[in-house]
Amino acid sequence: MIIFKNLFMHYGAKELFNNVNFTLKQGNKYGLVGANGVGKSTLMKLMLDEEETSKGEIVLPKNLRVGTLKQDQFKYENATIIDVVIQGNKELWDAKQEQELLISKADNTDEEGYRIAELEAIIAENDGYEAESIAETILHGLGIDEAYYREPLKKLSGGYKIRVLLAQCLFSNPDLLLLDEPTNHLDILSIQWLETFLLKKYKGILVLVSHDHDFINSVCNNILDVDYQTITLYPLNYDKFVKEKQLVIEQKEHQKNTIEKKMQKDLEFVEKFRASASRSRQALSREKKLQKIEMPEIIKTSRVAPVFAFEQEHKSGREVLEIEQLSQKFAEKNLFQNLSCKIHRGEKIAVLGQNGIGKSTLLKTVLDIIKPSKGSIKWGYNIKKAYFAQDHHDLIQGDATAMNWLMNATNIFVHEKIRGALGKMLLGQDDVHKPVSVLSGGEATRLLFAKVFLEKPNLMLLDEPTNHLDLESRVSLAKSLKKFEGTVIFVSHDRNFITKIANRIIFLYGRGFVDFTGKFPEFREKYSKFFEE
Repeated sequence: MIIFKNLFMHYGAKELFNNVNFTLKQGNKYGLVGANGVGKSTLMKLMLDEEETSKGEIVLPKNLRVGTLKQDQFKYENATIIDVVIQGNKELWDAKQEQELLISKADNTDEEGYRIAELEAIIAENDGYEAESIAETILHGLGIDEAYYREPLKKLSGGYKIRVLLAQCLFSNPDLLLLDEPTNHLDILSIQWLETFLLKKYKGILVLVSHDHDFINSVCNNILDVDYQTITLYPLNYDKFVKEKQLVIEQKEHQKNTIEKKMQKDLEFVEKFRASASRSRQALSREKKLQKIEMPEIIKTSRVAPVFAFEQEHKSGREVLEIEQLSQKFAEKNLFQNLSCKIHRGEKIAVLGQNGIGKSTLLKTVLDIIKPSKGSIKWGYNIKKAYFAQDHHDLIQGDATAMNWLMNATNIFVHEKIRGALGKMLLGQDDVHKPVSVLSGGEATRLLFAKVFLEKPNLMLLDEPTNHLDLESRVSLAKSLKKFEGTVIFVSHDRNFITKIANRIIFLYGRGFVDFTGKFPEFREKYSKFFEE
């Protein structure tokens, strides 16, 4: 158990949470949720002993093994990928290294012989002779190609290096596992594998920060809600927590409304009968009771969501896009091959597949940002396109302020209109004058969406639009895209987001593609082979 006792945390005048008390129990999996900036990362740092509490304490068991995803891949650049993973268990790794060193000597002293036997026992206790097999299973589940297992880490791209470090963290099998957005660099297949691993294989205490609704809902059986400057433990999954929290708010509001109505009625009685000879005593009694009434306090939640409002300036033709025998390669690697399809007005199409298969490249090829290796693209009538890039630097560059960038990007120079769009995206007075180069990932995402809805397109091409959005913002975005009367083609790994929006799936895989008309759950059921562990 890990006990949080009378915990206070503040930075200067800003109070994150106060008088927090809860207990984390063995085997439970906790989803840590809350708006950006309320203290989720701070709580993680407190458990890692990287921050000190302002007041109170966290009681940890002795010899507690804590695991977390450390993004320090440069430390392991020249180590083979399989060794990077096994280094997650320091005791095992050190024992194996020392044993190899001793065995490599031509002659061993008696003392060294005894030490080799001790190391043998340590390795056996840590499943050392199955370590490579276990590491390979984790790497495979996280989408690392077997051909790379004995290659140095530096052979991989940045996103795949993070996957290897996640594999290292999972291999360590700690007593307490702290994961902050572990699905960020994973594709839809790897996310499902990780979900199953955490549910079935990991037996310790898990504390998870994630903006992936389905992931946190499936994995976590408890929710730690950071809001109202405190942390409240709900022994529920995420869906049930949302309903429970909303019910509590509604009950408080109902209670407050009931009291206010009664107070108003009593005030009217007092005013009417204060001077009455027969009822003045009764009026005085009610007035005294009114003075003693305590109104239930309804504190405003820290959670807010942008207001997405997508409209099309005019309708497109019925046939939006025709793709014939489209193929693409990167360097010598073939990506998608011979893709043919017709896209019609009003369709909401999710482009899915493993990372590296060419989903983002497909959008860029369709938009003529990248020339195709083969095939043709034919646009329909009256198409007005808007593009949301996964890498914000593709679209947001320079040192202009957010406000000036948006005016120049849209050719709209009416300040009130621009400010209104930025306000809907939660970019307030202080944010609109920031240089775009210093915007956070979430701010840049919302700035791009301000551009999209000001353009009023009838076709949106969105590449990972939810990457820097919190749970509430994702819900708001999904609702607006679902209502949008135009056409949407989007790449996403958020299964809940895909389920809410898509009515057609284009799934890219090594030998071809699947073009499926229907919702994501139906696709997953029909093509379960793609999602097998």
